[in-house]
Amino acid sequence: MNTENEKTKDWRAKLHEIIYESNTFAGKAFDVGLLIAIFASILVVMLDSIDSYHRQFGSFFSAIEWTFTILFTIEYILRLVIIKHPLNYVKSPLGIIDLLALIPSYLSVIFVGAQSLLALRALRLMRIFRIFKLGRFLSEMKFLTVAISGSLRKISIFMLTVLTLVVILGSVMYLVENRENGFSSIPESIYWAIVTITTVGYGDISPVTPMGKFVASFMMLIGYAIIAVPTGIITTEMAAAARNKGFHHQVCPGCGREGHDQDAKFCKYCATKL
Repeated sequence: MNTENEKTKDWRAKLHEIIYESNTFAGKAFDVGLLIAIFASILVVMLDSIDSYHRQFGSFFSAIEWTFTILFTIEYILRLVIIKHPLNYVKSPLGIIDLLALIPSYLSVIFVGAQSLLALRALRLMRIFRIFKLGRFLSEMKFLTVAISGSLRKISIFMLTVLTLVVILGSVMYLVENRENGFSSIPESIYWAIVTITTVGYGDISPVTPMGKFVASFMMLIGYAIIAVPTGIITTEMAAAARNKGFHHQVCPGCGREGHDQDAKFCKYCATKL
């Protein structure tokens, strides 16, 4: 009995090392194969969205699409089977992305008939979510995630300041410009202020009066300064995240999460032995 349990643990441990880890030849080969499959499936979705290609190779694209769907389904099931707490993986960002990449293919079987063709195209478009599966191969994305999380409060305050500024300056433009020049209401003027301060400048609304041009020039100069602020905040947080880098990339066999300390013996999220 103990021998059977040991065998079960043994094959699960080997599969976990191949699917979740990348420090072995088998693990690296699996990651490379999965990476190629993701890129190929995204390419198929893109080519299938071109009408001429869809009319000529629609059946071929559909066959390839279902091949990738079956492969990704097997991968998803294996990830659930070999992990001790599968629900943790299902609720994780990568688990949700993997599920989003699978659901449209199976839902497209339900939506059949001429009336559902538009829904079918929307479901086919949803398969582009597979591109987010690439995130598991970009370990440096963790720095960006940590940096954005750390700077979220500062950026929120900054965005509130910018919003207050565009409301005030948009209202000023409504007062100094004539309705004939496009500033017919305060919301329209605020729209112009947002377009101007972000240096997009569609040109559909533009000031004519000298005072309006002065306010517009002031906003354009502010716009260049505003672009630099969030960049500086995130860059500072990224530098702090790089300095605090002290974890390895071992994946917990219990919950499938990374980010453990170099000397960690147990997972800090679910206490499973590493």
